[in-house]
Amino acid sequence: MVMTTRLFVSDRLSNGAKLTLDADQAHYLGRVLRIEAGSTISVFNGNDGEFRATVDSLRKKQAILLVREKIETNLESPFKIHLVQGVSRGERMDFVVQKATELGVKRITPVLTDHGVVRLDPIRGEKRRAHWQRVAESACEQCGRVRPPLVDAPISLNKWFGANDVADATQLILTLGANSRPMTAMDAPPVKLCLLLGPEGGFSESELDDAALAGFEAVSLGPRVLRTETAALTAVAIAQSLWGDLRPEPTPRPA
Repeated sequence: MVMTTRLFVSDRLSNGAKLTLDADQAHYLGRVLRIEAGSTISVFNGNDGEFRATVDSLRKKQAILLVREKIETNLESPFKIHLVQGVSRGERMDFVVQKATELGVKRITPVLTDHGVVRLDPIRGEKRRAHWQRVAESACEQCGRVRPPLVDAPISLNKWFGANDVADATQLILTLGANSRPMTAMDAPPVKLCLLLGPEGGFSESELDDAALAGFEAVSLGPRVLRTETAALTAVAIAQSLWGDLRPEPTPRPA
């Protein structure tokens, strides 16, 4: 199977449009992927679908694409998952955003928690949000999605509880302990799923109390203690396997 180069762009897309790429994207096409003028790639922007495009010219600091016909792409998961993830150190959050995108998550909300070691003021928080959004867009280029998940600006968990409105979502918080039901024992969410996971240090007692008051049910992923990034992706994969587009197709009954 030949994989077509896919590129996320910010411009509006339509048949016959001409796109001018900036130096970073021109470098990516020419130096990293070794794409040449005349090559065919596909482009998408999260709103207009996916289109074939021809590389009309490619220079060191600029590339021009000619947009051709629209491609019918349908790789978005019909199951809506909102991941509320405690912000972790280093590249762990990048990893969660990247893999959650590949697994079909619709929205990612980074939250700052009592036991989290990351502290972000509004300016740094917006820079991180923009970075994580680019990580999600890049993950879409690789996995075939045309709609990157929405990545919210980091917010304190308490403020998120106050502003959150997910009345139509099944709300689950990942915890350890005998009082937590296995996630695999849950009924299928009728509309969408909101998953809440803590950072490396987990949640404080007050945060667990607030989550319960907000309507979150405690569930577990088994007896072992998982790293925050492992727990997030395991939970999403389980949800997609039970209720989403990783669920096995039913076996047809004999006629």
